[in-house]
Amino acid sequence: MISRESRDVWEYPARVSQLYEGRFPREIRHYLCVLIESLDWDLAAGDKNAASTCFHALMEDLQEQLIRSVQENILLQGPDYTGMKDYLLKNFEYKPLNLAVILSECLKEEQKIKASASEVQACGSLDMDQKWKWRDMDNKVNELKRLIMEVKKEMKSLEILNDNLDFIQKTWQNKVEQDIGLAQSHAVVEEKCHKRTNFIIQTKQVVLQEIVNILNLAQPIVATLTEVELPEWRLRQQLACIGSPANTCLDHLQKWFTAVAEVLLRNQTLSLFTQLLANALVVEKQPIMLRLPQRPLILKTGVRFSVRVRFLANLPEFKYLLKVKPVFDKFRHFDFNRDECKVLDVDSPNGDLVTEFGHMSLKEIKGRAKGSIESRLAVTEELHIIKFVTQFRHAGLELNIEASTLPVVVISATTQVSSAWASIMWNNMLSTGDSRNLQLFVDPPPLTWEQLSQVLSWQFLCTGKRELDENQLSVLRDKIVDDPDDLVYWSKFSKNENAWLWIDGILDLIKKHLVDLWRDGSIMGFISRERTAELLKEKQTGTFLLRFSESKTNGAISFSWVDNSNGAPFVHSIDPYTKDELEKTSLPDYINTYSLRGRQSRHTNPLLYLYPDIPKDTAFGHYFTNTAEKMLGEDGYVPRKRVDFSDNPTPPPSPPREHNTDMDMDMDMGMDLEVQELIQELFADSFIFPENYGSWTSYEKTASTPTSFVDPPCSV
Repeated sequence: MISRESRDVWEYPARVSQLYEGRFPREIRHYLCVLIESLDWDLAAGDKNAASTCFHALMEDLQEQLIRSVQENILLQGPDYTGMKDYLLKNFEYKPLNLAVILSECLKEEQKIKASASEVQACGSLDMDQKWKWRDMDNKVNELKRLIMEVKKEMKSLEILNDNLDFIQKTWQNKVEQDIGLAQSHAVVEEKCHKRTNFIIQTKQVVLQEIVNILNLAQPIVATLTEVELPEWRLRQQLACIGSPANTCLDHLQKWFTAVAEVLLRNQTLSLFTQLLANALVVEKQPIMLRLPQRPLILKTGVRFSVRVRFLANLPEFKYLLKVKPVFDKFRHFDFNRDECKVLDVDSPNGDLVTEFGHMSLKEIKGRAKGSIESRLAVTEELHIIKFVTQFRHAGLELNIEASTLPVVVISATTQVSSAWASIMWNNMLSTGDSRNLQLFVDPPPLTWEQLSQVLSWQFLCTGKRELDENQLSVLRDKIVDDPDDLVYWSKFSKNENAWLWIDGILDLIKKHLVDLWRDGSIMGFISRERTAELLKEKQTGTFLLRFSESKTNGAISFSWVDNSNGAPFVHSIDPYTKDELEKTSLPDYINTYSLRGRQSRHTNPLLYLYPDIPKDTAFGHYFTNTAEKMLGEDGYVPRKRVDFSDNPTPPPSPPREHNTDMDMDMDMGMDLEVQELIQELFADSFIFPENYGSWTSYEKTASTPTSFVDPPCSV
């Protein structure tokens, strides 16, 4: 039987389809998703010039995708770019505002649907203990709301009773003054009024006791929210920043904070109200640069980043009440390129008290004191925080409230990204109890292999949608761990031998060229040469497997196969394919066209079965772009193409362990490149230079595939 959660999840794609039906083609929304989601359609919906700029940006992107599909020989397998272009020109060339309005409204509704879907998915991914905890908290908050509703009804009744009593007393007094004969009944009326007064007093005492009971119930709820639930959410967010699939949805917390805040506000309970509000400001989305969506908490000077702040006590009384100001820490001389204060409002699609600082950037103020702790650390080991401060004033209460980001690393060159991310991972695995230990790398504690293996596995999950299995982790452990207590030291991981640099090169290789192959399990990846020989020698001739190079720090992949033609199994390996080579030809095409030259110069492809016994065409056929059917030109001829072949492949010798250079030094990337990056960053949204759209740095480019799109990065 399908669970309710499963049925709900299946409903969301249908809701999205209904949202676009008759308004805008889903195909265009899908194939231009990256660009569509990066443009400000809300602004364009009210500005004809902005709408026209966005429209032309879509047309530019369509043309680039069409050109790319022609160059990669996947025109027939790709979408109908010409049809999409004709549709946009026909419907919106002279009416770009209509397009902007449609996409602005649809994207807002999408956000609501996604929020509902993520809450259902989050609940489905929680363990039973967490589900029971949330249900228990729901029940307690609902009971609190029920009790306060009962008290409000009784207080309304008291108000009516008081008004009636006052009316009776004044009316009777007037009647007595007009008719002396009524004075004989005065004692009876006094008695009845006295009874009503006693009843009102007793009712007030009951109501006061109920209020006390409500506050007694609210006190542990406030403590649980501020001391348990909120810290647990912060921990989940911290781990999600380094790749964990943990649930970071704030909907439950906001619902509880808002309900309890309303109860305490109505009861004018100062201490509990203050405790709750002092913890209500949170950094919902940690600092992240548009260029590095999968690596939050790394900031580059002069490059724009965004961060989102939310106030969990979402009451109408607080709309436009809180003005939030970002403040950089005092440990190093950085400052924001612009003074930016923002007011929390409810203009967000879901009506949350939230604001996004979307155009922030840092500039360095020279003049660090010599001999300071920070000056002795590498740039990529310096940790900083950004605080968001606000002053709350309401109903006589004044309160200073602040929230802090997780520690960030500020770099000045793109070459420092890898080392900076090592620091972010190390810090967030070690400082889960005190995430503000900014001096961690003065004397960095070691990680256990259990901790490190978990975070490494998350990196592959986030990049290629598949975690590392036990065998792959075992290979990495043998390369990284040499401590009897299974401890890994910072100097081993990212300083001297720098195992991380090698792993990160492989991650970049997967991201750019091997996402689909890694996700579907075709790549065994981390396996030693000795283990490769053991596995293949037991298999039939032509069985091969794919493994990552252990010698090339920038990431490379090779294949090995077994040959039993001479009576004894012999395993061959070829030189690894690098990113430059995979940029020209995909790995499946190399596998499909690889040729071994044998006797009489006869060429054969020795690769027949992907380990353990999957026929090559079954495993990779849908990735091939140079089969006869796909290569057939309009004239009916198959174009000629050079193929990769070997004469006498043998397993390459084990190379010496490479030591990387100091990655913490600021390498001169060339002024032209830096200026180009800055221009692209400044005008990414306005598309003043639409011809440059998509020309990212080499680190950020993602190779397209003929079969599917790369999934979006993990959420923070």
